[in-house]
Amino acid sequence: MELSFATLWESISDQMGDHDAIVTGSNRRTWTEFENRAARLAQAFLAAGLGPGSKIGLYLLNGNEYLESQFAGFKIRGVPININYRYLDDELLYLLENSDAEALVFHSSLAERVDRVKERATRVRLWIEVDNSDAGAEANHGSASVPGALAYETVVADHDPAPRITRDPSDIYMLYTGGTTGMPKGVMYEMGGMVQGFIGLIYPLLGLGIPDIDDVAKIVAGLADEDRGVVSIPTCPLMHGTGMWLGAMIPHCAGARVAMLEARSFDAVELLEKITAERATQIVIVGDAFAKPILVALEESRDRHRSFDLSSVQFMISSGVMWTSEVKQALLEWHEFTLIDAMGSTEGSMGTQITTRGNVGETAKFTIGKNTKVFTEDGREVKAGSGETGMVAAGGDVPIGYYKDEAKSRATFREIDGVRYSFPGDWARIDADGTLTLLGRGSNCINTAGEKVYPEEVEEAVKSHEHVFDCLVVGVEDEKFGQRVTGVVSLQPDREVDPDALREFTKTKLAGYKVPKQLFIVDRVERAPNGKADYKWARDTIETLLASS
Repeated sequence: MELSFATLWESISDQMGDHDAIVTGSNRRTWTEFENRAARLAQAFLAAGLGPGSKIGLYLLNGNEYLESQFAGFKIRGVPININYRYLDDELLYLLENSDAEALVFHSSLAERVDRVKERATRVRLWIEVDNSDAGAEANHGSASVPGALAYETVVADHDPAPRITRDPSDIYMLYTGGTTGMPKGVMYEMGGMVQGFIGLIYPLLGLGIPDIDDVAKIVAGLADEDRGVVSIPTCPLMHGTGMWLGAMIPHCAGARVAMLEARSFDAVELLEKITAERATQIVIVGDAFAKPILVALEESRDRHRSFDLSSVQFMISSGVMWTSEVKQALLEWHEFTLIDAMGSTEGSMGTQITTRGNVGETAKFTIGKNTKVFTEDGREVKAGSGETGMVAAGGDVPIGYYKDEAKSRATFREIDGVRYSFPGDWARIDADGTLTLLGRGSNCINTAGEKVYPEEVEEAVKSHEHVFDCLVVGVEDEKFGQRVTGVVSLQPDREVDPDALREFTKTKLAGYKVPKQLFIVDRVERAPNGKADYKWARDTIETLLASS
């Protein structure tokens, strides 16, 4: 069998049959239905003139249709493109043009934006609208609201399944970054390497060796028959790598059922209800931004004498932002599972921290990946215990590059001593025991009085106060220091703390130059749907508060 997600999932569907593959609310699809619907959509792509290498935009919220559309794209050797559902007209148009998209699958709740850019997106030849209105597709008789677009369910019903084909492991997989350091960029991987990597991640978690791809389908069918199958809940958007890779694609390589939440923003109570109903075995979150609301919901359930059944959960997995040791410890008081903190980005994996009861590590300390190194800016390797800081370099399955951006590709994906690495922009040091201590993104580094301060380190120190819920830190211009460290803080429900008292607390955790000169208490610290920091919002909010003070 060739190394292709489509080929692997076709094989799994043949074995898994009536076992559920995807679930959103009451909308359940078996593996047979999942594969059949994707094949019908693939035929619609082919009928519109799409084929190998064609880019297919997915402007969708989480749901079964997202995974069906991606599967369909893989089937024709096309390249599904993730598009942030928060993007407005110009951002949407940029993604369509930059990716050379030839088709767009979109939710009806986003239809007005699509309609406004449709005439300008001249390369797109196929528009497919998924009805997610309150009335539903049946009430609208399968029609699309955007002129010239086709209704998703009508497309699926009107096409026969596309025949299965032979695919090439060198086919491109592409995921667009969020654009935190510039405009969004498409990170390109070879499909075969990703399939091998994903298989190598999921099966050891199941207590199995890494199988040959030809044996996968029979293995997952056996797991299902023994009631040992994977049930995964991605709590974050599928449009981001954490939700898609860890929550859906990697589990599907083990024949999983992927159950999705329905709320537009993260609802911890909905998650706990879904865990109980689906008997989930793994939950994918994004650090404290998701873990803290889960703890609040659990505490409130106890106060209200309501119980949720967490007994099926074996793993809680996070990536993308800091997940503090205090929060991990609190989660483990509710249930004995394994917490996996994965340090990585769209451009590569760098390390992990495994936490269990009695084994809670320090925040931001990771077991360094076997292909990961840290280099100074002049290309010297940072040695363990040297105290030097450097840029994290991820080796192994390194992306091909950024789509249509050779200059940025050369800067990010570099060869040192004959080995190719990805440099996503994270800074770290290697401690004497060989662990990797993450400091933060170099692009967010604050330069104050000649000293470098990484916001993430300060934020975690502030958040270790028992009354603090969340915090973001930025550098604002200062005549004396160049930049001064300033932050916004939100508090736990029904808690109060004076900003100056919070600064004094932070002085017990950090060197004086790292302590925020000012902290502002706000009702809520804003983050992106994937839990990542919104530093633009933080800076704008702080500048407004400074101007009015």
